[in-house]
Amino acid sequence: MRTRHHRSLIPLLVLAAVGIAAAADAPAPSATGAAVTDAIAVVAPTQGSQASGTVRFHSQGGGVHVTGELSGLTPSAKHGFHVHEFGDCSAPDGASAGGHFAPEAHPHGAPDPAEHHAGDLGNVEADANGKAKVDVTVPGLALASGDRAIIGRALIVHAQPDDLTTQPTGNAGGRVGCGVIGAAKPGS
Repeated sequence: MRTRHHRSLIPLLVLAAVGIAAAADAPAPSATGAAVTDAIAVVAPTQGSQASGTVRFHSQGGGVHVTGELSGLTPSAKHGFHVHEFGDCSAPDGASAGGHFAPEAHPHGAPDPAEHHAGDLGNVEADANGKAKVDVTVPGLALASGDRAIIGRALIVHAQPDDLTTQPTGNAGGRVGCGVIGAAKPGS
């Protein structure tokens, strides 16, 4: 009896696995059932830093448009700006966020070439008051579904400029700000 019962469960388990795999490839729905089109990260300073701000992500065409404002940065300086692999900002130095988000293991680089870390967002440039505006579009990036989805990962602001060539980090220095990327209400 027991063997026959287990055999009848196998087709059900296969159907459940197929359903789970299909759901993983579909756009993630929001609480209202619509696909997620917007996300947000509230950047907080790491230990000894003043970096903070709000960065928004909007699904646009075949990529993500990233906008926002940061403050508390080194005045008149560039700062590396990346999505990191883990949505964990608990370590005082931001190290709990892991390395750059790079699902295809491409080399590090600028956000516009065909091959780069999915999390490579380039640099932000602070003005004389330590404030920076963010405005970059990253082709191929996704918000909530697929291998290049960023919701649930960390956004990191670095102390130094990203040279866009040094592997694997762009020589961008320590982490001065960290925020976890989460789904947001469109237009918020």
